[in-house]
Amino acid sequence: MKGITEGSSARTRVRSTLLREGKMIQQTSVDEERILVTGGTGHLGRDIVSQLLDRGKRVRVLARLPGTDPSVEWARGDLSTGAGLREALAGITTVIHAATFSPIAQRGGIRPVDFFTTPSAVDVDGTRRLLAECRRARVRHFLHVSIVGLDGAASLPYSKVKLQGETLVRQSDLPWSVVRAGPFYYLLARLFGGMRWMPWWILPHAVMDAVDTADVASYLIECVDDGRLGLREEIGGPAALPLPALAREYLQARGLNRRVIGINVAPRTAARLGFAEARGRKGVTTWREWLAANADEPKGRVRHRPLPATAFTPNRRGAN
Repeated sequence: MKGITEGSSARTRVRSTLLREGKMIQQTSVDEERILVTGGTGHLGRDIVSQLLDRGKRVRVLARLPGTDPSVEWARGDLSTGAGLREALAGITTVIHAATFSPIAQRGGIRPVDFFTTPSAVDVDGTRRLLAECRRARVRHFLHVSIVGLDGAASLPYSKVKLQGETLVRQSDLPWSVVRAGPFYYLLARLFGGMRWMPWWILPHAVMDAVDTADVASYLIECVDDGRLGLREEIGGPAALPLPALAREYLQARGLNRRVIGINVAPRTAARLGFAEARGRKGVTTWREWLAANADEPKGRVRHRPLPATAFTPNRRGAN
């Protein structure tokens, strides 16, 4: 009820945003605002959608398989092919682009092939298609979700693909903003879960700034509401910790006895592998708190294409 009340009172507000060159975007009342979320059925996307609904926002989700939640507008579409994008953007004022595809994340572990190739159909080609249709639809704010540590020296193909997608957004003539987030807790738990069979865990002694998707979602919605554009502050967890320390907390929380061995790596090598601390925002949920509230997910399989679509089930605050 609180979210509904706050959303109702918010409808009386009028916000304006500034283009990067100082020009005014046409003022938009909250009644007129309609937000499209890509990746809305994933972990981060579900938190985004749920929190938008709790704030009384009008939300549309782009999905290959529309769900049944009547509080969400469903648009059938596919970023990897471009199908349905034009129809999904009809009447949309703001886009939160949270869709991504990483076999490492799907699988919960790194394989040799991941050092050589990764799919780009969603993160690059799909982003390009989405930007083109957003220009056609005159979208007023394109908010892109990226990852911390991206630069030209990144060695993992997934990091290179994410950088290409982010670059497309930053070179666009749309009113855009970009938020880089640290690795998500559920992905870290999936990685460690896939290592349970190993008696010794040999891990690089490099800092990882993991964060809860709910904290990232809250920050993204703040970025929608404040109307600021451009490269925003990055967001990580309350504390950036070395990977071996994160592993020991996982083992303690799961009641497992494994030997964790940290090996030193050069800072440059760590950066090339994507280990970086977020510069800016800090989430509120610690790794230990997240582990206490969430069970491990089933181990994923090796995939080179996106998972089949599944129906949307919202993640409400306080739900596991």
